[in-house]
Amino acid sequence: MIAGQTQGQARYPFDIWYVAGWSDELKVSERIARTFLDLPVVLFRTAGGEVSALEDRCCHRSMPLSAGVVDGEILRCSYHGLEYATNGRCTRIPSQDKIPPSARVRSFPLVEKDALLWIWMGDAALADPMKIPGHNYHSDAEWAWRSAHYPVKGNWQLLIDNLMDLSHLPYIHPNTIGGNPELHFKTKTEASRLESGVRVQRHMPASVPPPTYVAAKGFTGLVDRWQEIEFELSILRIHTGGCDVGTGAYDGQRAHGLAMVGFHGITPESDKTTHYFWSMATNVLDNDIPDLVFEQTARTFKEDQDVLELQQQRMEAFPDAPIIDIASDVGGRMARQFIRKLLIAEQNGNAAEPQAIAT
Repeated sequence: MIAGQTQGQARYPFDIWYVAGWSDELKVSERIARTFLDLPVVLFRTAGGEVSALEDRCCHRSMPLSAGVVDGEILRCSYHGLEYATNGRCTRIPSQDKIPPSARVRSFPLVEKDALLWIWMGDAALADPMKIPGHNYHSDAEWAWRSAHYPVKGNWQLLIDNLMDLSHLPYIHPNTIGGNPELHFKTKTEASRLESGVRVQRHMPASVPPPTYVAAKGFTGLVDRWQEIEFELSILRIHTGGCDVGTGAYDGQRAHGLAMVGFHGITPESDKTTHYFWSMATNVLDNDIPDLVFEQTARTFKEDQDVLELQQQRMEAFPDAPIIDIASDVGGRMARQFIRKLLIAEQNGNAAEPQAIAT
């Protein structure tokens, strides 16, 4: 149970778009078993390329459909051969000709956009694909990006807290994107509420560039750094980077420096486990720099994963222990308030309709 929740409260918003995976994970005629918001789901792609998400159980004897096979445009159960269309309707029962109307399983809206698979776990009538957050860095030729999927043994809101407060960088990531601890904690965190979420901004002029910045761009002196975070359920975008001091980092002139844009798709698996779909894009395309940026980013996110899983263990061991906020938690606190408001709205039958933040 998360701080701020009470017994009987919903643990996740359902009527929003969540990341279900990366498009290239789901190959033609293959299927993937995943659990989202405590519900087992099978994702599959037909021979014709259509993607589908179904409740992962056969309506006959509850055999997981993810144990079946994709054959052409259907998914066949491996137990008694029942065949399902992409809409969840059973189209064939080998042992009989008549198919009862009740022979179907729940289907979930699944949409491909910006190299991602997006799923809607709530009321399908409310699933508007136009509300899916955009991330055009995945299709912009001026940016190179790499992606990954981490299964995190920690609550999804702990991950949001972690990404909304980057003051932990010098302690957890000193060998990659960290920096001087005093600088990080003295840097003012400016947070603002938006209709669709929360925005956090931190500018660090005249900073010593961290190791990843030097390796990627070859900085030899101080840099003007930026950390700008956009939170909207169920994703965050984090814009980070640096330019040589006084060369326009805070005036929109960043193309000559190192710029990185992180995409963070956060999808609850359960109250204690989270799907973390992330990518890192960079504007430095020379040689193997995109790979270097990705590898060092992957190292930092693995370090974050370790921290989150340790937190989860201690929160379970001390379920009634109070948790305090500090000054740098302002963005995370606003994000939790936004989430709580959305949960209450859904419980009261007024599903919130957050608008996507423009990329």
